[in-house]
Amino acid sequence: MGPLSGCRVVELAGIGPGPFAGMILADLGAEVVRVDRPASADQPRAERFDVLGRGKKSVVLDLKRPDAVAAVLDLVAAADALIEGYRPGVAERLGLGPAQCLARNPALVYGRMTGWGQDGPMAQQAGHDIAYIALTGALHTIGEEGGPPRIPLNLLGDFGGGSTYLVIGLLAALWAVRGGAPGQVVDAAIVDGAAHLLAMTHGMLAAGGWKDERGVNLLDGGAPYYSVYATADGRHMAVGALEPKFYAELLARLGLDEEPARQQDRGGWAGLRERIAGAFATRTQAEWTRVFDGSDACVAPVLGLREAADHPHIAARGTFVTRDGVLQPAPAPRFSATPTAPVAAPPARGQDDPAAIAARWHAEAAAPAHPKWRPEDRPSHSARLAT
Repeated sequence: MGPLSGCRVVELAGIGPGPFAGMILADLGAEVVRVDRPASADQPRAERFDVLGRGKKSVVLDLKRPDAVAAVLDLVAAADALIEGYRPGVAERLGLGPAQCLARNPALVYGRMTGWGQDGPMAQQAGHDIAYIALTGALHTIGEEGGPPRIPLNLLGDFGGGSTYLVIGLLAALWAVRGGAPGQVVDAAIVDGAAHLLAMTHGMLAAGGWKDERGVNLLDGGAPYYSVYATADGRHMAVGALEPKFYAELLARLGLDEEPARQQDRGGWAGLRERIAGAFATRTQAEWTRVFDGSDACVAPVLGLREAADHPHIAARGTFVTRDGVLQPAPAPRFSATPTAPVAAPPARGQDDPAAIAARWHAEAAAPAHPKWRPEDRPSHSARLAT
């Protein structure tokens, strides 16, 4: 099930953004085979908590052994894509670099996930999310005025700038292959993706609508009508009343006698922030949630990870699911014609036989259930308009 049903992906096991990209592909229906290393005695794994492994298969191969490398290449020969997250050059030394893999399968899309990229002065340096977003300017933008930068978990670098862009790159390259292009390498670097996410911010900066400082801009908490406020019970409400009509609704619901037309008067922002904070401090989060329920003031309670699943809207959409006692986000986005399957369990390490999978994949590749498009088979622009 899912729009990627029939897509075959080899994932060389790693941590963080590579596995998350593999999870997204598995959520969308691809058959993802994770090549795990042999487990050491000090690395026990509770499979049911391995959310990033859900829906995948697992084969255990020691890639220092030639026969194990040969087994991976046999999978690669019938795969559509491969994901690896090693430092530059490591896959080549293992015998599983792009040249070796594309020699076996010229239509393969070879996805490389790194922090710094495949080249550049820092390509061989170790790093983590916080360093990648620091170097791109993204971390600099997050935090309160006069305070230090605030760390946005590893959502912005690893998963936003890394996994998301790796998946975009893989899908774009797979589309090109389907149209007759050869396989290719996708170099997904977290620094590139994190910088790309700042496109709108750079536009605002160039136009003079954004200051290169923290906590003084429209979307970084500088505006009092786009911020977070404490409630009487020590919890918080998020306010995002950017548009004038939404701002007017915010003032009305808070019971504040402010002039809506002065919303953009930066000279009055400090006093306005105090008055909004004072209003929110008079009631609990639950009380304010009821006050703003159904309104267009763009105000929402700040919920914890577990309680978010119980919010009426989130629950109604099934945004979170529970599998084997583990609460986790459901696959996203959603599709009308090719819906995704229910969340599948993560694999037990080494539960699958690489030779059996390779044999099946080769048979499927020889007689694909979904033949690849050829350029001459595509309907013309006029034909598409006619339909």
